[in-house]
Amino acid sequence: MIEHKSMEIHGERLAYYDEGRGEAILLVHGMAGSSQTWREILPRLAKNYRVIAPDLLGHGQSAKPRTDYSLGAFAVGLRDLLDELGVDSATVVGHSLGGGIAMQFLYQHPDYCRRLILISSGGLGQDVGWILRLLSAPGAELVMPLIAPKLVLRAGDSVKSWLSSMGLRSPRGAEIWSSYSSFSDAATRESFLRTLRSVVDYRGQSVSALNRLQLKADLPTLAIWGEDDTIIPVDHAYAAMEARPDCRVEVLPGVGHFAHVEAPTQVVDLIDDFITTTSARVSTHGG
Repeated sequence: MIEHKSMEIHGERLAYYDEGRGEAILLVHGMAGSSQTWREILPRLAKNYRVIAPDLLGHGQSAKPRTDYSLGAFAVGLRDLLDELGVDSATVVGHSLGGGIAMQFLYQHPDYCRRLILISSGGLGQDVGWILRLLSAPGAELVMPLIAPKLVLRAGDSVKSWLSSMGLRSPRGAEIWSSYSSFSDAATRESFLRTLRSVVDYRGQSVSALNRLQLKADLPTLAIWGEDDTIIPVDHAYAAMEARPDCRVEVLPGVGHFAHVEAPTQVVDLIDDFITTTSARVSTHGG
């Protein structure tokens, strides 16, 4: 049984998973998500690695304070978590917003990063789904309480349970529903909007991390993308390859924005193959 743990960092509760033994892998989830997004791949990776998967501040079971939700603040939080757990360095895996955080983490704390794996990552181009652009606009905080009322969520959960009992399951749909459902909580909505507006405006993604990739040319880097991603298009994977010609790119046909949920076996195999076939940059800090 995988156990959800928590600790206090700078007075705020941070929830996380820490499973397995061996070389460390740090899994960083996306916006309006949580460590639960890794449920399909975490136990499989933990057979061969030590896998650490936090709920970012403002997400999941972690605290949701009125604070800084920038990429830089998230990166510092990840460094502090690794320090508390006694982990010198890790292969960092980031999905969506988590990819942008992973690249910022590499930029700010390069000695902690052994390899970089980006899954449908933010920060590699301006394009992003129109819903996120709309929610970044002023006044969204007035509309969001109406988006996910309890009555609608209860009805949706009933329909979801009925479909599951009929054997009709959509991993992609379940992940989107989970994010949508989280908006029924006021503190989660506020944290989400602070996070969103730090990286997205009405024109799309407002933060580019392409220069971060070019700065660390010696770091083994893998990009995994779903060919049918409608939230962050697969073109961004090729943008990463242009910035870093040695970046390995794997595009999965028939897969959308949540490759680790939609095609977990393929993603686990890709991560494992990437780690075993690349030489990690060795940490120069710590013991």
